[in-house]
Amino acid sequence: MKKDLCIFLALAAVAPFGLLAQESSQTPTAPPANPITVSEKGLYGFISDTVVRAAEKMPEENYSFKPTPEVRSFGQLVGHVADANYMFCSAASGAANPSKDIEKTKTSKADLVAAIKGAVAYCNSTFDGLNDAKGSEMVKLFSFNLARLSLLSLNTAHTDEHYGNMVTYLRMKGIVPPSSENAPPPSPKK
Repeated sequence: MKKDLCIFLALAAVAPFGLLAQESSQTPTAPPANPITVSEKGLYGFISDTVVRAAEKMPEENYSFKPTPEVRSFGQLVGHVADANYMFCSAASGAANPSKDIEKTKTSKADLVAAIKGAVAYCNSTFDGLNDAKGSEMVKLFSFNLARLSLLSLNTAHTDEHYGNMVTYLRMKGIVPPSSENAPPPSPKK
């Protein structure tokens, strides 16, 4: 499982660069003015999109599904990721956290999908308000002093971590997760 997660993280990390390389080989463009911010936003965009698509794919009746009683339900995972997105991105922007404890107050698929989409839009607006210089400014989260862009990077890692949980829940229900869609078929065994 750890090996699969490492492979997924490595692929997620290089996917935006592969797209940029394809684009740049077709038409020469100037490097972005804020390469670190652009790179971080690309990574976040990839994983946040898969989380939203996973939330959309899971049927309503499985939002209360828990593999064991001790873990979050699928719906609680969606709410938790939304709450964390608001927490990290508000800290990075310096704004008050607008989250309303989504994990504990929302249970329907419609409400949770809307909440995760809202949280992703909020984080994207946080990225849009940063550049590399502002992203290097230090802010405090809990007892740590971190650069604004480091907070956003932590958010991406946290979102990716819980997408891994969501993948397991989807697979247990016989649903192909978004990151595995359109994958090439396995090669025949020899």
